[in-house]
Amino acid sequence: MLGKIIAGAIVITGLAAGVAMYYLQVYHYYETIEATGTNDVEMTLLVTEQPEPILYDSFEAINATSSPIRYRACFTTTQSLTMMTETYVAFETPEPLVAPNWFSCFDAEEIGYALERGEALAFMGTENIEYGIDRVVAVFPDGRGYVWHQINHCGEKVFNGEPTPEGCPPKPGY
Repeated sequence: MLGKIIAGAIVITGLAAGVAMYYLQVYHYYETIEATGTNDVEMTLLVTEQPEPILYDSFEAINATSSPIRYRACFTTTQSLTMMTETYVAFETPEPLVAPNWFSCFDAEEIGYALERGEALAFMGTENIEYGIDRVVAVFPDGRGYVWHQINHCGEKVFNGEPTPEGCPPKPGY
């Protein structure tokens, strides 16, 4: 009888821990970001290589302090893709990261598929928004846009404990 009670306690504790971990990962650490109306969506200009705000509407975003790559945003823009390709720096290796299911405007699979097929284009939002992390912006021809953070080549090496690659900014006090 005592063995059944102990086994039951272990199972209940395991279930409670699993539910708590799920809640913490999917809900707890995320917070909604309110639009400021000015520089919520920025893309890097070809001419100056500096980020500049673009025209946007219907901005929704989430972020979490637990990781620098949890930022996700959705927006719409009236700017054409043709104008954007002539004005902003393209992002060569976009890999949209999955957002929590409850943030329904951001579908990483759909975005990634569209980028692979050339149905959407990716641009550099802000390089090294945090050390080793780039903000990437993807835009569809119909004006739907998406933003996420992605580890860049400098971050990949440094975060793995390797020396800072040539051409990367010096790493902050790690």
